[in-house]
Amino acid sequence: MALVKEYIYQLLSEIPDPEIPVISITDLGVIRDIIIIDEVTIELKITPTYSGCPAMKQIEDDVRKKLIGQGFTSIKINTVFSPPWTTDWINPEAKERLRQYGIAPPEHTTEDKSWLTGKEKVILCPRCKSKNTKLISQFGSTACKALYQCQDCLEPFDYFKCI
Repeated sequence: MALVKEYIYQLLSEIPDPEIPVISITDLGVIRDIIIIDEVTIELKITPTYSGCPAMKQIEDDVRKKLIGQGFTSIKINTVFSPPWTTDWINPEAKERLRQYGIAPPEHTTEDKSWLTGKEKVILCPRCKSKNTKLISQFGSTACKALYQCQDCLEPFDYFKCI
């Protein structure tokens, strides 16, 4: 069973996030558990990045298509909300791919209290690595990202918010 589970996880790691194609759904940490019922039946537990994430339907469709293409005929997908997803579940390699893609990755922890203190968060520009950046909008290309602009290279960029 462990080999089958590992094989399924590998298959799922080939599915890109619908909104950020340089990282996979496994890189994001949305795959919570893989339960093998029998040779053709699988149950998956997934956690959305946030409760209103519009990409979850696409992720479910992509998972089903991938697994059906490999001979699994019965796939049950359960959405699990507890514990809630956190950006801490994004693996370090994926954070680097985000940076190379032009999206500032989330910090190493979700314990961001800058909004309480009124101090602006220092976000490195993913292009030139400058700390001289400015928040433009709390919402970027998607609700899970904020829009920043580098004050040195003048390029706008998304920051994947810590959740």
